[in-house]
Amino acid sequence: MTDHDNELELRRKKLQFRGAHRGTKENDILVGRFMDAHLATLNARQLDEFEALIVDIPDADFFKWATGKEKAPAAYDTEVLAMINELSNAR
Repeated sequence: MTDHDNELELRRKKLQFRGAHRGTKENDILVGRFMDAHLATLNARQLDEFEALIVDIPDADFFKWATGKEKAPAAYDTEVLAMINELSNAR
């Protein structure tokens, strides 16, 4: 395993912890589904996108965006948000 691979794996573990502690049960479920399905294979850019969503965004906004109830601002309307939205039951 290279240093780059080790760095990505460490980031995944940190994000897994943060993602599992979003704050609301609904968001915990959405983020948990996403992490179960995709976290192990995200590249560095996707990890950046995921981190921005779970660190920068208030729970209420995240839920509306993740379930497609509102459109996210361009800076957060990312591939990762689309992946989360696909796993949402709101579709």
